[in-house]
Amino acid sequence: MASHRKPRPGGTIGAGLRTPALATAALTSMAVFSQSAEAAPGTDHAKPSLEEVEKKVDDLYRQAESATEKYDAAKERTGKQRGRVDTLRDDVARRTERLNKAREELGSFAAAQYRTGTSAPDTATFLLANDPQDYFDQTQLMSRMTSREKSAVDAYIGEQAATLKKRREAAQSLKSLSDSQNELQTAKSTVQKKLASARELLSQLTAQEKARLAAIEREKQQEAARKAAELAKRQAEQQQRDSSSSSSSSSTASGSGSGSSSGSGSTGSGSTGSGSSGSSTSTSYDTKAEKAIAFARAQIGKPYVWGATGPDSYDCSGLSQAAWKAAGVTLPRTTYDQVNTGTTVSLANARPGDLVFFYDDISHVGIYIGNGMMIHAPKPGAYVREESIYYGGESIIHSVVRPG
Repeated sequence: MASHRKPRPGGTIGAGLRTPALATAALTSMAVFSQSAEAAPGTDHAKPSLEEVEKKVDDLYRQAESATEKYDAAKERTGKQRGRVDTLRDDVARRTERLNKAREELGSFAAAQYRTGTSAPDTATFLLANDPQDYFDQTQLMSRMTSREKSAVDAYIGEQAATLKKRREAAQSLKSLSDSQNELQTAKSTVQKKLASARELLSQLTAQEKARLAAIEREKQQEAARKAAELAKRQAEQQQRDSSSSSSSSSTASGSGSGSSSGSGSTGSGSTGSGSSGSSTSTSYDTKAEKAIAFARAQIGKPYVWGATGPDSYDCSGLSQAAWKAAGVTLPRTTYDQVNTGTTVSLANARPGDLVFFYDDISHVGIYIGNGMMIHAPKPGAYVREESIYYGGESIIHSVVRPG
C-alpha cells in the first residue's frame, strides 16, 4: 500500500532547520563575508579610513562653497527682480489712477448725453464696448465729438493700452521673481545639507583621529608654503630680468638720441612720456591694491559664513568684493562674474591685489598679497586668514585676474 505521506525534501530535519553540514557551511560563509566587509574600506559595513573621511569632508566643503556661489547669484538676482517688480507695481498703480480719471471724464460726457436725451449716447456706448478701439474704428463717433471729448478718448485709449502692457510686464517679472526665490531656496538647502554631512563625518572621529587629521593638515600647509616660496623666487627673478631689459632699452634709446641735439630732444621727450604713462598706470593700480589688501588684512580672524558680505563675516567672493570696494573699485558679487572683470595675467606675473581663482567651476577666490601668499575666507568653520595660494595643491588654481 502506497504511503500517503509526501517525502521530505533532502537535507532538512524539520521546519526551518538545516542539516549540520549545511548549517556549518552557512556559518562559514557568513564569517568569510563579515571579514571581507571589514577589510574593504569605504563599504557600508566598514568605518572609512581617516584619509577617506578627509577627502569626503573636503569634497563636501567644496560642494558647499560652489552651492554658496549659486546662492549668492540667486540672491543678487532676486534682489534686482524684486526691485523691478516693485517699480512696475508703482508704475501700474499710477497708470491705473490716470486711466480711472480718463474713464471718469468720459463718464461725465456720457451722463451729459443722457441728460440731453440723445437717442444714442455715443460715449456711454463706447465705454461699454468689449473693445472700445473697435467701436471707435467702426463708427463715425469722432465726427460727432467735440475736441474736448476727442482728447478724453485719446487719453483713455492711450492709458488703457499702456496700463495693460505694464500689468503684463509686472506679471512676468513676478513669475521670474518666484523662480529666483525657488532657486535661492534650493541653493540654500544644498549648502545646509553639505555642511551637515561634513559635520556628521567629523563628529564620528576619535580624539586620536582628529589629532592625526590636524597633523596631515599641517603637512599640507608646509608643502603649500614651500611652493609659495618657489613662486616668490621665480617672480623675483622675472622682475630682475624685466628690470635689466628695461635698463638696456633705455640705454640704447639714450645712445641713439645723442647724435643730434634736435633728435635727442624729440626722442627723449617721447620716451619720457611713454615711460611716465606706464609708470602712472602701474602706480595707480598699486595704490588701489594696497588699499584692498589693507582692508582684507583687517578682516583676518573673522569667520567664514556662506552668503556673507561683511562687516562681521564673509564668504570668499564677499571678501574680495568688499576689499576692492574699499579701494574704490566695484566688483560683481560672485566668483563666476568676478573672474570676467579685469585682465587675466599669468601666475608668474601676479601682483599684490590680483584675484586668484580656484577649481574648474571657479567656486573660490583669494586676494594675492605677493610671495605666493593670499588672504581669503577659506571654508565653513574657518576664519579669514593669510595662506599659500597652493593650499589645495597647484592643480586647483584656475586663473589670476587683475581688477580694472
